[in-house]
Amino acid sequence: MSALKLVLWGFLAVLGSVALAFVVGFVNPQERVNGLWLVVAAACIYVLAFRFYGRWISRRVVELNDQRVTPAVRLNDGINFHPTNKYVLFGHHFAAIAGAGPLLGPVLAAQFGFLPGFLWLVIGAVLGGAVQDFIILVASMRRNGRSLPEIARDELGLVTGTATAVAVLFIVVVALAGLGFAVVNALYRNAWGTFTIAMTIPIGLIMGFYLQRFRPGQVAEVSLLGVVLLVAAVIFGRVVAQSSVAGWFELERVTLVWALAGYGFLASVLPGWMLLVPRGYLSTFMKLGVVALLGVGVVLMAPTIEMPRVTIFASGGGPIIPGTLFPFLFITIACGAVSGFHSLVSSGTTPKMIEQESQATVGYGAMLLESFVGVMALIAASVLIPGDYLAINTMLSPDDLAAMGFPVSRIQELSQLVEAEVAGRPGGAVSLAVGMASIFSALPGMTGLMAYWYQFALVFEALFILTTIDTGTRVGRYLIQEMGGRFYPPLRRMNWWPGVVVSSGLIVGAWGYLIGTGSISTLWPMFGAANQLLGTLALCIGTTVLIKMRKAQYLWITALPMLFVGTITLIGSYEMFGMFVSKASSSADGGQAFALYLDAGLVAVVALLAVIVLGDSIKQWYGYVVLKRPFTSSEVVVLAGGGSPANYRRRFVMMMRVGGCSCPAGVAVEGGWSPMIFYPRTTRGISRMSKGAARPSFLLAERAR
Repeated sequence: MSALKLVLWGFLAVLGSVALAFVVGFVNPQERVNGLWLVVAAACIYVLAFRFYGRWISRRVVELNDQRVTPAVRLNDGINFHPTNKYVLFGHHFAAIAGAGPLLGPVLAAQFGFLPGFLWLVIGAVLGGAVQDFIILVASMRRNGRSLPEIARDELGLVTGTATAVAVLFIVVVALAGLGFAVVNALYRNAWGTFTIAMTIPIGLIMGFYLQRFRPGQVAEVSLLGVVLLVAAVIFGRVVAQSSVAGWFELERVTLVWALAGYGFLASVLPGWMLLVPRGYLSTFMKLGVVALLGVGVVLMAPTIEMPRVTIFASGGGPIIPGTLFPFLFITIACGAVSGFHSLVSSGTTPKMIEQESQATVGYGAMLLESFVGVMALIAASVLIPGDYLAINTMLSPDDLAAMGFPVSRIQELSQLVEAEVAGRPGGAVSLAVGMASIFSALPGMTGLMAYWYQFALVFEALFILTTIDTGTRVGRYLIQEMGGRFYPPLRRMNWWPGVVVSSGLIVGAWGYLIGTGSISTLWPMFGAANQLLGTLALCIGTTVLIKMRKAQYLWITALPMLFVGTITLIGSYEMFGMFVSKASSSADGGQAFALYLDAGLVAVVALLAVIVLGDSIKQWYGYVVLKRPFTSSEVVVLAGGGSPANYRRRFVMMMRVGGCSCPAGVAVEGGWSPMIFYPRTTRGISRMSKGAARPSFLLAERAR
């Protein structure tokens, strides 16, 4: 490292430390914090983490190698597997993982004060969330893009694999319901937002056909086209909302639920290049643009954080989240720090799109960027007067809030400025939109445009959420087909239309039902707990993958965050189960009682399955690491080599008898390169086979000449 770079990194470290000292109160503890310090501290930490910790993991732990041919190249079918431009790849992955969690979770968690949420967003993302996303993405990429449950089954056995598959399926449904509920509330009787969101579907289709059929490879052209059309849709949306056709887009909640389900079904069954990827790429422009603009607004205006560092609700009894700071802060923030849902994307669509292994660092970097979005959302909510923040996010009267010590100050003025009633709109979306609009309207030349920015912020939030819903529905479809394929083999064919249609319908029907029968007080905590439990399982499987990569000396990078997240989430799940059962037993509404009992059952099943997976995994780790028992790995290594294209059209299928068990390994070789193929690693029993020789870390099977 040159002296100049050393000075630069040192300066960032010092700047970040000073900013963090102001945030936590080491400097001027009695003064209210400036929002600028939160931005500076978070940005410095993220940049340093990506440069040093992320690079160290990529080089020393997983050892990314561009000579290894990825599934996107080797299994390219133009539908599920297809090499993707690295910028489009980043856009898709970030759009897919950055749903409602980093926006709404930190806003709701601000009830406890801004400091606990800020610290968990930053520390949790750097040491937990980004590591999980990265490790699972690499593991799936090196296993032909297999899903998280399939990796668990291959690496840990039938019991753990089945438990993981069932848990993941439950979690996907609950997660999509929680996210969908937020977007339904944001678009309820909102003609402007509904029109703009609806227009992103034809815009995405235009971009998909433009890039795939009309002008292949012209990413700059299609990006410009998409941005222009998106901006036009946002601007024209206000015209529509003020016209005679506004009633067509002022939809009720039930209609929105089914419209949302229809969109999720459509995105799941169509080829990824046609709608899923271009629409995600399109929404990324708006997401990054708005977040950057919000950051500029915070830097220029330096707003004061009105929310205390820690509130009285840290010990429980809060009007938004009823539990105590520990463990409910971590469950509420969810995606912004550690998100199990990300592991489904990292083992779902993204590993099937990576053209070169070095591009897998998108897993670590995109998580840090999502966490930064969470920090910006926390700032936007915390600049509101605490009484106004609570008036928006609860149904309590001003007198009740004043009795708690949080008098309402500007709620009527805010409603007039945004031209909409904002009091009594729980869920986090409205308070976030009001906070963002307050910052945007304070920028030079933006005075008087707060109503516009309020609606724009709601559209921004809905775009975040919808991109996760379409990707999540597709991932859920993959899970059902993989699980059902064990009993009915045709289901395993991802392009078999009857299976595609039925599995997609089951997923959207399940999460659509939960949205229709739930509320923010039940769905969001349940979503948060399920999401964190899935994160625990992903880190658990990641630990197993590291052991089988012969990187047991580094297993602490996944094991430590797994223990922390698992402990707090199991405690929270226990408390949540009791809360749901208590509410159900005292409810006079039979339908509501049934829904609450169902919620309690879902939480209990997921927690029990997580305990089974953890227990079985720890038992196997002890055997591999301490007792030095032999193991096999499902990792497939294909290295590009020299040779004539005429000799690569072959199919290599072999059975290896290793360590007392038969391990199938095969690769269908197609493409314009001459491959060198290596099959699953073993710890002993490697014998000389085929035309290759035994190697210390893998078996060389055959090389095309």
